[in-house]
Amino acid sequence: MAITTAEIESLIRAAFPDAHIVVQSDDGHHFAAEVVDESFRGKNRVQQQRAVNAAVKDKLDSGELHALALTTRAPD
Repeated sequence: MAITTAEIESLIRAAFPDAHIVVQSDDGHHFAAEVVDESFRGKNRVQQQRAVNAAVKDKLDSGELHALALTTRAPD
């Protein structure tokens, strides 16, 4: 079963309820997400992206989510 951008956003939103989240896909298989959240302040990019990957780990492990490019940052 293919995952949707709305499902990915929902998974990320569960971990980051106050974040600004935009999830996009051109083909329904490869996804990109931008996540802007205050909890990222003071963390490096690797730490930020690991936190987001943890939110979608089950879908990544199952293969339902194949590729997710991430852009993460704290708010300006």
